[in-house]
Amino acid sequence: MNNQANNTRHGGISVDTEHIYPIIKKWLYSEKDIFLREIVSNAADAITKLKRLSSLGIREQTDENYRITVTLDKTAGTLTVADNGIGMTEEELTKYICSIALSGAVDFIEKYENQSDSSKNGIIGHFGLGFYSAFMVSSSVEVKTKSYTDAPAVHWTCNEAGEYETEASDKAEHGTEVIMHISDEENEYLNASKIRSMLDKYCSFMPVEIYFDDGEDKQDGEEKCVNDTFPLWQKSPSECSDEEYKEFYRKVFADYREPLFHIHINADYPLNFKGILYFPRFANEYETIEGQVKLYYNQVFVADNIKEVIPDYLLVLRGVLDCPELPLNVSRSYLQTNSYVSMVSAHIVKKVADKLNYLCNNSREEYEKIWKDICPFINYACMKDKKFYERVKNSLLLSLTDGRTMTYGEYLEAAKEKNENTVYYATDASLQAQYVSMFTAEGINVALFERPIESQFCTMLEQYMEGVKFVRVDSEIADSLKGDGSVTENEELKALFIKVSGNEHLEVRFDSLKNSSVPALLNISEQSRRMEEMMKYYSFADGDSLPSEMTIVLNTASPLIEKLTDTVGTDSEKSEAIASYIYKVCLLSQKKLSAEEMQSFLNDSFDILMKL
Repeated sequence: MNNQANNTRHGGISVDTEHIYPIIKKWLYSEKDIFLREIVSNAADAITKLKRLSSLGIREQTDENYRITVTLDKTAGTLTVADNGIGMTEEELTKYICSIALSGAVDFIEKYENQSDSSKNGIIGHFGLGFYSAFMVSSSVEVKTKSYTDAPAVHWTCNEAGEYETEASDKAEHGTEVIMHISDEENEYLNASKIRSMLDKYCSFMPVEIYFDDGEDKQDGEEKCVNDTFPLWQKSPSECSDEEYKEFYRKVFADYREPLFHIHINADYPLNFKGILYFPRFANEYETIEGQVKLYYNQVFVADNIKEVIPDYLLVLRGVLDCPELPLNVSRSYLQTNSYVSMVSAHIVKKVADKLNYLCNNSREEYEKIWKDICPFINYACMKDKKFYERVKNSLLLSLTDGRTMTYGEYLEAAKEKNENTVYYATDASLQAQYVSMFTAEGINVALFERPIESQFCTMLEQYMEGVKFVRVDSEIADSLKGDGSVTENEELKALFIKVSGNEHLEVRFDSLKNSSVPALLNISEQSRRMEEMMKYYSFADGDSLPSEMTIVLNTASPLIEKLTDTVGTDSEKSEAIASYIYKVCLLSQKKLSAEEMQSFLNDSFDILMKL
């Protein structure tokens, strides 16, 4: 055992450049375009470091115009990223560039972190391979750099095999130039429009001014900054106008329809993230409803659509989130398990709820205008997350058949006299118009649930709102609709309607209604309908079928029913024709007639007309 212990050896795994460089070239990033983000990010880091040294008094303050210049030279086949930042000495270049995965940003933070906690702010860091992404598209890379300390400038050249040379440079000003010699197979990166689109995607909001020289003569002789160094989400909400929010939305998402509302997030410790989220406006309900949330890291673009940061029931949102607590090279699997991401997600849910409550309480008229558009998404969110429901329950609106809107609390308050704790609703204002008119004539408000999710939503609400029930207007005859007239049942009339309906399970009931112009109503119990809808949802039932448990209510106050009662015992043919017609008219309020039912209805109609 002792001999074995004495023979134990320690060492580090070495990686030959001839092996690692092909891997870098092919697999460093899933998208090659990211190389430009990495190189420009390094340039921004270099400038941020120099600014920090000045603020700490380590370097004399100057009024220097800090900038990054991206230059395309098609003739030379190069793409250059130059900055006037901190620069490097030969020793630093050897340490940070010639040693893979050693991050200069981390070294910088460790050195100066005791000077001030804010020395870390704005330095991207947390990666060491970013520079090498240049080799994904280059046959060779040059670096010309001069340190702010006035140490001699250095020129470093490296080919795609990892073989490099270092020599003195004639660079006069501090800063760094990264010159990428684009390889023949990657010549698409010598296209000006391609580079411009990459800068727009990855660098639009970097904190240092970026200029792009595409090699073309400028007609006006003026350079144009390609990025916004102080994006809207970095500002205080009180500094931003509605028009600025709309303009930002148009710029980022190329959507010229105004969003329904926005949420400006400025979260402090322990979350430390900022962003702006928008609820988009849709042309119609069939339009694709997936949103898009862009993730940034200290104003550097990370990912185009991060679903993990937004709860699935709020994926309709569009916006930007700047999360400096996340690494720049964040992965999907990391986001799914990270506790910080979970806290960000929870905070977003809270901010959405707060916004809805604010709009409802302070901008009710505007809130009512957008409610129809946001209603299905808010209802779905409530169904998925009870905590979200608890936050927004007082801001949920009911759209009524007369065009008005009410909160559920306002509806139930108005219903105390005639339909206490009962919400009457219609799913089709046209099809159920007769029922609706009877309720509204009695001063009973009728809610309008036009979307399938709203019927499911009311089932959930019955669980959360103790003692409250939701009843469709054609499910039962409310006591308020009944008159004082006498009710006499007629067995012959019952048998007649069962016969003409062809449904032996049809229940026939007699009631005296206040509205004498309505001869009969067809009711389907709320429970039966919901069961049928669930069966249809899971494809266990025909889309046009009706529940077998139906009740036809014959209005004894109707002159037509009175006439039919007198006829049923004397003229069976006539009474059957009238009963059949009444039944089919009632059926029309419940569903679309089948081809056979429609033909029979038309024939009955023509026969009646002939007898006039």
